[in-house]
Amino acid sequence: MILGAAGMIGRKLAARIAADGTVAGRPVSALHLADVTTPPVPAGLPGRVTAEAVDLASADAAARLLAGRPDLILHLAAVVSGEAETDFDKGYAVNLDGTRALLEAVSVAGDWRPRLVFASSLAVFGPPFPARIPDDFAPQPATSYGTQKLICELLINDYTRRGLIDGLSLRLPTICIRPGAPNRAASGFFSAILREPLAGLPADLPVPESTRHYFASPRSAVGFFLHAAALDTAGLDHRRALVMPGLSATVEEQIEALRAAAGDAAVARIRRSEDPLVARIVAGWGADYEASRARSLGFTAETAMDQIVAAHVEDELGGRIA
Repeated sequence: MILGAAGMIGRKLAARIAADGTVAGRPVSALHLADVTTPPVPAGLPGRVTAEAVDLASADAAARLLAGRPDLILHLAAVVSGEAETDFDKGYAVNLDGTRALLEAVSVAGDWRPRLVFASSLAVFGPPFPARIPDDFAPQPATSYGTQKLICELLINDYTRRGLIDGLSLRLPTICIRPGAPNRAASGFFSAILREPLAGLPADLPVPESTRHYFASPRSAVGFFLHAAALDTAGLDHRRALVMPGLSATVEEQIEALRAAAGDAAVARIRRSEDPLVARIVAGWGADYEASRARSLGFTAETAMDQIVAAHVEDELGGRIA
C-alpha cells in the first residue's frame, strides 16, 4: 500500500513497483494506492492495482484502508512544510492525527506486523547547527511541520518496540528537481530555479545564492523507499529514524549546474525575489548531514549537482532542454 500515492514520489514509486513486479525480492500480488485525490494507476500488474481517494484523518478511514492487511505500507501522505506552517490545524490533523489513526488501526487488527516506511523530514532538526550534522544530533524542530514529523517518528519507534509494526522513518533531504507544478513546500524554489529555466520558463529565487542546502533526486527518493522495504531491521533496535544520504550544495552551485547543462540563457530566467517567510523557514534547516548510519546500511544518493540536473533532464525532459 502507498499512502500519498498521488504525490510526486508516490507516483514514481507506484510506477517503479508496477514495472518491476516485485518489492524486496517478493512478487507483488496486490498494490493499493490511496490519497486525498484518486492516484493514477500505473501500467503493469494488470488486475492487481486499486486506487482510491480517501482522507486518512477522517473517521474509520485507516481501518477501512488496511482491511486487506498489506505486508508493506509506504506512508508518504502529508501536508507539506509551508502549508503546515501557515495552516496550523490542518498540519496537525493530517500529519499527526492521520498517522496516529493508521498506527492504531494496525495495532487493533491483531496477528499482523507490517513493514511501515514513513516519509519523515530533516525538518525534525533545528538550529543552531554544526557545519556537518552527525546522526546523533538532537532533534529540536523549528517549525510545526518538523514537530509533526518528529512526533510521528517517536510513535513509530514505540509501536515497533511493542511489536505492532516493523517501522522505519526516512528523514528525507529536499527532493530536487521535483517535476510538475510547484507545491506549497517552503523548499519548492530549490527545484523551481532549475526546473522552470530548463523548460524555458522564469523562476523566482527568494533566498541569497550563498544559501546552502541538502538535496537528493527523485530517483534517489524512490531508491530510499525500496531499499527500506527490503532492509534487515534486526540490528536497529528502537532507533528507527534514519537520516538519508544527500548532497550539500549552495544555490550558487545549483545555478552553475544549470549553466553547465543549459547555458547563460537558462540562468537569466532566474529572478531574484526575496520572501522573508521562506527565508526564515529555510534558515531553520541544516545544510549538511553525515548520514553515516544510512550509508552503512546501503542507502545511496547523488554526489554532485550536475548528476541531479542530468537525472531530471533524462527522466522528465526526454534528454531535451528548452
